[in-house]
Amino acid sequence: MYLILLFLPLLFIESCVETEIEKINREFKDFVTEYEQKVIPIAEKYNQAAYNAAISGDEAEYQSATEFKILLSKIHSNKENFKKLKRIKDSKLITDSLIARELDKLYYLYLPNQIDENNLVEIITLENEVKQKFNTFRPKIEDKEITVNEIEEVLRSSSDINKLEAYWRASKQGGRIVSFDLIELVKKRNAAAEELGFNTYHEMILITNGQDPDEIENIFDELDMLTRGPYMQLKEEIDQHLAAMYSIPEEELMPWHYQNRFYQTAPRIYNVDYDQFYKKADMVGLVKKYFSGIGLDISDVLDSSDLFDKPGKRQLAFTTDINRKGKVRILGNFENTQISMTTLLYESGFAAYLKYIGNDLPFALHEPPHFAANDAIASLFSSFSANPGWLKKVVGVPETSTDKIKEASSKQLRLEKYVFSRWAQVMYRFEQELYNDPDQDLNALWWNLVENYQMISKIKDRDEPDWATKTHLITMPCGYHNYMLGELIASQIHAYINQTILDDDGGCDTKCVDNPEIGKYMINKLFKPGATYSLNEWVKNATGEKLSPDFYTNQYIKIN
Repeated sequence: MYLILLFLPLLFIESCVETEIEKINREFKDFVTEYEQKVIPIAEKYNQAAYNAAISGDEAEYQSATEFKILLSKIHSNKENFKKLKRIKDSKLITDSLIARELDKLYYLYLPNQIDENNLVEIITLENEVKQKFNTFRPKIEDKEITVNEIEEVLRSSSDINKLEAYWRASKQGGRIVSFDLIELVKKRNAAAEELGFNTYHEMILITNGQDPDEIENIFDELDMLTRGPYMQLKEEIDQHLAAMYSIPEEELMPWHYQNRFYQTAPRIYNVDYDQFYKKADMVGLVKKYFSGIGLDISDVLDSSDLFDKPGKRQLAFTTDINRKGKVRILGNFENTQISMTTLLYESGFAAYLKYIGNDLPFALHEPPHFAANDAIASLFSSFSANPGWLKKVVGVPETSTDKIKEASSKQLRLEKYVFSRWAQVMYRFEQELYNDPDQDLNALWWNLVENYQMISKIKDRDEPDWATKTHLITMPCGYHNYMLGELIASQIHAYINQTILDDDGGCDTKCVDNPEIGKYMINKLFKPGATYSLNEWVKNATGEKLSPDFYTNQYIKIN
């Protein structure tokens, strides 16, 4: 009897703990129900308005998108609701892994919005004003408006040095249009981050998106070390080729000689004309057929998307999930070129991911675990546009033609990865410094980084905001480094597919065509889980190993 009485208080305490757990879980469940009722319809209206604005350039659509984004931000800035989320999170009584993950996602969605509401509205309004200015601006050559596609075509194919310089300089005209407002926006973002206890907005974005700033810094330092030496050798090869091509000394090579506005893609120095394979191709039809063949049908997405150029339309492609229920849309300005196919494959991979996220997931988890995850899938597909095996089996290029370009294609792909990795260094370091000190000489900072990492000579006496012509500084602040992380993850997934699904280390080209096992793996292991896992957990779950640069190193850097 004494023992029974002794244990009764313990049973009572345990019962109370269980009751508290049930109470917290019920409270969070009620919170989510109310949250979804408010957010889901507004989020869909915002995404649709933003997509429409990017297509049309219409001021009313941009204004509509601004208003819906403000409404969303006001929901996420609610102080009482954030206190409730924080209390639930701090209680540590949410033990179910899926619910705990949902709680984390919502907590970090609310956290950046816990600033003065007027300041929040000012930031959103200015963001959309800058975005509209940038998206609707068209550079001019001799009073004639030109498009980004036209600029890239000239830079890629013209041998007229004067024309190259004129078009490159035209591509930078937009910098003056947005640079002042963009600096003001950076300062407002920083002030908001400091109000919440962060050092800078850059730091806040990384942390609230589940990244450790020190870890990202270490990754980029390691990549710099791994790529600098080999890149210097490749850069010599590039410069020798371009100098001979333009009949000028190497020391006279300027930014407009490198066949791209930012030198973020590699010059074609191996004499392979990939455009010839796409001149008469049904670009969209090929992509539909390819994705269907691997069990990732996205025909409905492509049929409902806006894929070709028109006046006022945003010049750069993107993919969006309008309602997290399958209404995925691509915006692009595609032409019959290899670069367009690269972009179309990228955006289609992005779209496939969004389409096949599990519909049973709650709204907050019905998205990729991180942008880098989505980018990894997109990057994996985009590399096929210059792959000889893929060209043969999907595009229908004769084997006699693809055999001739195998070696050059392998070299070009490696060159692309090196060139992009050095460009990613510029963007990562620039954004970091931009938010550390927006009052510094940003024009000089930009070119110092370009000279250090890309090893491109600065134009003498040039003092223009060339940095402000990179759209991601406006549309995707503090996120460009994730493209490089996506490359690392893509290599890891590529290795897993080769070794586990194809049982072949030779590469995913012809064997990744008409192979539904590829899509089955991607849907079940990569897409369907949505944001159930953190980025690192997602990589480990999908490949069996934690995220590591080793796979990227083995695929590209260690190749002779």
